[in-house]
Amino acid sequence: MEKTLKYVAITAVGLLGLTALAACSASKKDSAGSDSSKKTVVTVATNASPKPFNYEENGKLTGFEIETIRAIFKDSEKYEVKFETTEWSGIFAGLDSDRYQMAVNNISYTKERADKYLYAAPTAKNPNVLVVKKDDSSIKSLDDIGGKSTEVVQGTTTAAQLEKYNEEHSDNPTEINYTKADFQQIMNHLNDGKFDYKIFDKIGVETVIKNQKLDNLKVIELPSDQQPYVYPLLAKGQDELKDFVNKRIKELYEDGTLEKLSKEFFGASYLPEAADIK
Repeated sequence: MEKTLKYVAITAVGLLGLTALAACSASKKDSAGSDSSKKTVVTVATNASPKPFNYEENGKLTGFEIETIRAIFKDSEKYEVKFETTEWSGIFAGLDSDRYQMAVNNISYTKERADKYLYAAPTAKNPNVLVVKKDDSSIKSLDDIGGKSTEVVQGTTTAAQLEKYNEEHSDNPTEINYTKADFQQIMNHLNDGKFDYKIFDKIGVETVIKNQKLDNLKVIELPSDQQPYVYPLLAKGQDELKDFVNKRIKELYEDGTLEKLSKEFFGASYLPEAADIK
């Protein structure tokens, strides 16, 4: 009887030891990061507009910038990416509050943003153009927008550009109408003659004119010093993430992925200069 009790006790100890080893093994597996739930989640904000940069199709986000972000984080052992759509102003509020770590929304460079956020390497070249009605010969350049009307979203680069213009041309300012309408709606308003002109990027303008058959509009090229790049934007403090993103953008540039995506969504190669991919 005493031998039997000893045998049961030894068996129980052995089972406990195996359980402990299994738990230890699982713990090591988790700490090694092989479990995807241990990856750092990077939340990327977008307004899902304008097409072809960011848009929804059949309930799924896509577009040049969305697919570029997916390519950047593909097979990453450290990061897991997810997207969240919000209003334009919500993008920056979310970066300020650390709700979002990144944002993509056809974002160009401004010093004010650079003081508050981190710019990653550019992913596309997107020159600005001036759009007017075909029968309007009174607007041929930015020198002619005084006394004319336009529609803009507050807080955008275009809004800041026009506000500065009015400060410098207070004797003949341009009429700025602020709106929460998306770019497609704004372009339709211009086509219908509700205001006189629109400053926006060439890729977005040409896409909307073609897709929505806005035959009442014409495009005027602007000088080269008004041709911004498109950048992913990161929240302050995300320096390690920025280094990862920049490295991947350079790799995607060199292996042809960025050019492939540019041709797929833009119909041509709108890549930044190689020297600007750092």
